[in-house]
Amino acid sequence: MTRNDGRQPNQLRPVKITPNFLSHATGSCLIEMGGTKVICSAMVEESVPGFLKGSGKGWLTAEYSMLPGSSSQRVHRERQKVGGRTHEIQRLIGRSLRTCIDLGQLGDRSILVDCDVVDADGGTRTASITGAYVAVILAIKKIQLKAPSLVPLVKMGVAAVSVGMVKGVPYLDLNYEEDKDAEVDMNIVRTSSNRFIEVQGTAEGVPFEDEALQSLIDLGKKGIQELLEIQKRVLEI
Repeated sequence: MTRNDGRQPNQLRPVKITPNFLSHATGSCLIEMGGTKVICSAMVEESVPGFLKGSGKGWLTAEYSMLPGSSSQRVHRERQKVGGRTHEIQRLIGRSLRTCIDLGQLGDRSILVDCDVVDADGGTRTASITGAYVAVILAIKKIQLKAPSLVPLVKMGVAAVSVGMVKGVPYLDLNYEEDKDAEVDMNIVRTSSNRFIEVQGTAEGVPFEDEALQSLIDLGKKGIQELLEIQKRVLEI
């Protein structure tokens, strides 16, 4: 069964990650997954939040936004207060990345991650996690050039992908049209050590069975493994 963009059910969209996309950010990339494009940056500050002062432990936090022209209808800028969806995605990106970094070795430093969606065609939060990992690793490499005595800060890789049931068929990496029509929508975040960070799954109208859940998880694991390999190739350049 082919999909509306010609892919097979178990096939990722074309993925391209352009490292060092921004001139001034400590680490950055542009990640493109089909029609979804996200600019991810990581900046380093020589300070930590108040609750960590004196602990010798670093911090990582993330912000996420959709640019006004990223969707078919203009997205309003969240100038005063971020909405519930944005807040949820920011927290998801932050905790996903904190899992793979040894914050105890970072010292009194904070890594500030920004994910700005330029074009949205489904899977923006998962693309943000996958791209933000690359930006963070590039930033850490620069930190270690200035402070070579720091032990390796990266514990493992992390990537994320969307999966879903569309007309009873499990699909990998849903685009917007597929996501809109999906009976089950799921986001999976997983590490290179083969452990899950998060599984977010929702049925739209009809509850799903154990077999559907397992098929989606297996499909997500396959897609994430492919994304981890793409990240690895980009970071070896």
